[in-house]
Amino acid sequence: MAFITRFMQGSDQSFFLFGPRGTGKSTWVKQHFKSALYIDLLAPDVYRSYAAKPERLREVAEAQQTLSTIVIDEIQKLPQLLDVVHLLIEKRPEWRFVMTGSSARKLKRSGVDLLAGRAILKAMHPFMAAELSDLFSIEEVLATGMVPLIKYSSNPKETLSTYVALYLREEVQMEGLVRNIGAFSRFLESASFSHGAVLNISDVARDCQVGRKTVEGYFSILEDLLLAFRLPMFTKRAKRNLSSHPKFFYFDAGVFRSMRPSGPLDSPQEIDGAALEGLVAQHLRAWCSYGGDENRLFFWRTKSGNEVDFVVYGQDTFYAIEVKNADRVHSKSVKGLLAFKQDYPQANTCLLYRGKERIKIKGILCLPCEEFLVNLVPNKPITL
Repeated sequence: MAFITRFMQGSDQSFFLFGPRGTGKSTWVKQHFKSALYIDLLAPDVYRSYAAKPERLREVAEAQQTLSTIVIDEIQKLPQLLDVVHLLIEKRPEWRFVMTGSSARKLKRSGVDLLAGRAILKAMHPFMAAELSDLFSIEEVLATGMVPLIKYSSNPKETLSTYVALYLREEVQMEGLVRNIGAFSRFLESASFSHGAVLNISDVARDCQVGRKTVEGYFSILEDLLLAFRLPMFTKRAKRNLSSHPKFFYFDAGVFRSMRPSGPLDSPQEIDGAALEGLVAQHLRAWCSYGGDENRLFFWRTKSGNEVDFVVYGQDTFYAIEVKNADRVHSKSVKGLLAFKQDYPQANTCLLYRGKERIKIKGILCLPCEEFLVNLVPNKPITL
């Protein structure tokens, strides 16, 4: 596979690089910091060495003749190394630490705050369509997603089916994050029905037969493992009575597919629609993140039922975006956007659909979803 240039940008100062397993953190780091001191905590012998003696990091670093960057891969496996990193940053401010991780849970409890102001936070997301360019196929990514590890494996569907099992075994079970792995597995399946929908934790708890507080903890684990995220409601200068619950998404459309059970009573259109909305969500989230988080992602829903799937808001950015898994759209399709436009006339509005033509309905621009995604590039205005 040819190397694909990612939109993620590094920093001249020390930084954490978080991202789910398989999103390309290690590949990116090795490509950009070829002369760095590289410490891979996934290697058993390396892990044992630093676990037994964390101060070994100082001894090894100070022994280097020429050193500007130190990479610690999968830092969450040894949070105690952050004390040494803190000491070295204070002692040698010219050194840059790049610390990757696929889970923020341990670090939240034992050290990220210690480095606040000394190491910034960055995130690696699945591929964006514009990174893949001509290699992007919306039909393909809706089936298997855009996680690099999965997309460029010899058998993407088989790799996808084992991806969640990998997380359950290595992150959840081995770290003892949950006591009942069976209940957590049922929860993962039940949560898939909330993908792209307003989250009701009580409904999920009833469905998987687990207590509500336990399910709240499970959702927190998913977010800490970077497997899922919640979209808050856009409430700025609200003129209507709005819903109060956030929307829930798995971080990748393919991962959602692997979680979501299907049978004779399940509508393929419903699953396809949730996958498409999730695909747009992960792209907009990456666009905001790679642009420096100056923009934030929301959704909008009134208690009377008017809804806009995504609101992108920042100092110079204001977009309302609706997603429809249909080849054709009509006046009812833009109802939510028209209601939003009444409250926020300064917003740029558009509807994304599966057709091939750019059209306007009641003044609302309707774009082919694939065209929109391919033209979505961080640090550039959203092209309509």
